Amino acid sequence: MASGIASLLDRKVLDRDGILALLQCSEDEAPLLFRRAAAIRDRYVGNHVYLRGLIEYSNICGKNCLYCGVRRDNDKIVRYTLTRDEVLEAAMNAYNLRFGSIAIQSGENSSNNFTDTIEELVRTIRQMTDGKLGITLSLGEQSRETYKRWYDAGAHRYLLRIEASSEALYRRVHPDDDMHRYSRRLECLKTIQETGYQTGTGVMVGLPYQTMGDLVDDVIFMRDFDIDMCGMGPFIEHSDTPLGKRGTDNLFLRERFNLTLRMIAILRIIMKDINIVASTAMQTIDPAGREKAISCGANVVMPNLTPARYRAGYQIYEGKPGYREVNESNVSGLNLDLIPGMTLGLEAWGDTPHFGRRLNKK
Repeated sequence: MASGIASLLDRKVLDRDGILALLQCSEDEAPLLFRRAAAIRDRYVGNHVYLRGLIEYSNICGKNCLYCGVRRDNDKIVRYTLTRDEVLEAAMNAYNLRFGSIAIQSGENSSNNFTDTIEELVRTIRQMTDGKLGITLSLGEQSRETYKRWYDAGAHRYLLRIEASSEALYRRVHPDDDMHRYSRRLECLKTIQETGYQTGTGVMVGLPYQTMGDLVDDVIFMRDFDIDMCGMGPFIEHSDTPLGKRGTDNLFLRERFNLTLRMIAILRIIMKDINIVASTAMQTIDPAGREKAISCGANVVMPNLTPARYRAGYQIYEGKPGYREVNESNVSGLNLDLIPGMTLGLEAWGDTPHFGRRLNKK
């Protein structure tokens, strides 16, 4: 059977059946899949782990997604928004720790005040760091004008996770109203790409109602959309949400974890030169989860730089690690001994080669 996996891995193009076969390969075969993905990562994007200092700007959200702990109707969390000084201090912390870039994340908000504040923060951070600190935004669905304003201010990457590329599945994990339309999500992704951002998306692995075929289609969606970066992780229940009201399904957490490793490896093999995040959700299930994701082809981690007193308020899922302050003797939080041959890509934006190649195709 291993020879079957080997022959699949030697194909120049993987069709839907080939992707499914890799996703369903046996535990004995998986290490070959992971080694191949890591070798491709090393060849096409290098053996560096790039750091994106995560700043969770606000947990105030206008959306009501059925899986998310910061959903609008969850009245069990204390809402917060960082002050301007707190954001700038966190950004300078990243700069002084020699991170190449930061990622500003927030609940969804399209107010004029929110839009203006983010624009000013991005512009100020660029000025304070002489343009040396890269800026990724993950601030949800916005208008074309807003995306352009933030891009012109100096943000150059944008992550908008589709969460489920199947419209039918998307509708099952979101309320059925105009605030939660699959078509709107897709339209925003296209606008982000057209604006000029390095464009990222991602999915949750192990959602209720999700099939293996859905996961295969997720990989194909990301390939066909020609994304530059991917952030995906296992679905972990939050008990204060409709999809998590029964608590965490521990029986299937390990299965979701292993499926996510395979998804990372397969995506790396198919999209050789993109950036792939080793998500904190992996670490939630397995203390060495991020290291294992890197061993399967990921190359980005996002250490949390949000002021510690706010972190408990930004739990999209339960059990999220990283409440401690960044340990300056180990800024990545990684155990590099578990991923021999990998080094930290400090003081580097870590732009994906795929982005430049995509632009040259136009």
